[in-house]
Amino acid sequence: MFSSKDKNPKKPRAMERNVVAKNTTIVGDINSDGDFRIDGTLEGTLKTNGRVIIGVDGLIKGNVEATNADIEGKFSGQLQVSNTLTIKATANISGDVVIGKLSIEPGASFNATCAMKGALKELNQNNGQQKNKEKTA
Repeated sequence: MFSSKDKNPKKPRAMERNVVAKNTTIVGDINSDGDFRIDGTLEGTLKTNGRVIIGVDGLIKGNVEATNADIEGKFSGQLQVSNTLTIKATANISGDVVIGKLSIEPGASFNATCAMKGALKELNQNNGQQKNKEKTA
């Protein structure tokens, strides 16, 4: 009845890792499901379901949408990170930032408007639970 061998085993997908190397400049839009490491320059839009890492010498001017991001270099533009944004001490960020969670090391330059969507969602859920409890009491 039960077999240890599945007819259609689901193999975990290996995330692709893409690198924009130092002394490389890309102008344009990038869409991907994989992770990105930027050690060069990107001017445009980067959308990925993976992690974006901006290296110490990396620069992004434009829009970024990612699940997670680690920034050591420079970013200017609109940044949307659905989970965690980690800003290292060498980072320089300006623009608009929408995140789920935020981690900033001392020494980082963070000159941006920031909205935490995850905290707002939890707050709204807790208020809804309190209202429901009040109604039933």
